[in-house]
Amino acid sequence: MRSDESKKAKDFVGEKPVLPGESAMDKAPAKEPEPGIEPDIDQQNVQTEEPVQKKPEINEGTGLLSKLKSGLAKTRTVLNTDVTELFSSAKSIDDDLFDNLEERLVTSDLGIDITMDMMARIKKKSRGLSTADQLRQVLKDELLTLFHEPGPPAPSIPTPYVIMMVGVNGTGKTTTLGKLAMKYKAEGKKVLIAAADTFRAAAIEQVEIWARRAGADIVRHKEGADPAAVAYDAVEAGMARGADVVLIDTAGRLHTQKNLMEELKKIKRSVDKKYKGAPHDVMMVIDATTGQNALSQADIFHKAVGLTQMSVTKLDGTAKGGIVAAVSSTMKLPIAYIGVGEAIEDLQEFDAKRFIDALFDD
Repeated sequence: MRSDESKKAKDFVGEKPVLPGESAMDKAPAKEPEPGIEPDIDQQNVQTEEPVQKKPEINEGTGLLSKLKSGLAKTRTVLNTDVTELFSSAKSIDDDLFDNLEERLVTSDLGIDITMDMMARIKKKSRGLSTADQLRQVLKDELLTLFHEPGPPAPSIPTPYVIMMVGVNGTGKTTTLGKLAMKYKAEGKKVLIAAADTFRAAAIEQVEIWARRAGADIVRHKEGADPAAVAYDAVEAGMARGADVVLIDTAGRLHTQKNLMEELKKIKRSVDKKYKGAPHDVMMVIDATTGQNALSQADIFHKAVGLTQMSVTKLDGTAKGGIVAAVSSTMKLPIAYIGVGEAIEDLQEFDAKRFIDALFDD
């Protein structure tokens, strides 16, 4: 890794990923670009350790809400402009307003069924309201109810804590894993990464880049090796080396290919065989720009490996923010992270209220 990249990795301090009993930080660090693909490294395991730096001073102007608003700029344009005009003081609360609001919600990727149910509640609550601003607040409150919160914190956190990352091709799964590794490492945790996407040499190389940047250990086999064996060896190594977190990268498999879903099940069984109860979290990463298609993908993955949380990437693109609420409501799972840009701090720990405020508030 180049010296300037090493310095950036060591200087980075971000939010803690979601672990039972732990809370997020309130500030975000300076930006760090995503890595590209570098030449392969001919070695079985890579182990690096870098000192953890103290959290730098951060100005209020770079707070999470301002960064979230910036990242969601396109989404806010799609949704917020129409809703703001809809709820202008000159508008009266009538059937035309409700019809327009319903259309806005459906086209924001919230989905027809969820929108219909929510509109029924909004209409009922709107009785007695006199201004569009009051109705706007009712809308925000209703959107908040769509999100599922994480369960109560566990009395103790398993060590190592094993997280298995899954998702279809192109969702940003491996990049999300790499950013999580850096966030964990910056919090002083010892991280080990399993390069269990063995179908593509480029995938192994990409994970290695992230491991070096994060100062994390990595367990890898040759291209074409058994992914379950890689995951098994990584958990074994994590236990032996005293790792706090083991992150398992898996192939960006197509959810329609049954044999690949069976491979995911095999990985999960292998990890549990070595370390009973692991993986402790199965996180699916979805691409917000795929809209309602993400729901069918998530359903298949959930049936195969039992998802515990979701992360939504690419909200800074042409995505419409409603899919975040739709996937949490439909899957009845918490959203762990959202991606609103390419930099490390643009992967933010999800907060439903902050997300809704960023979409609708000036």
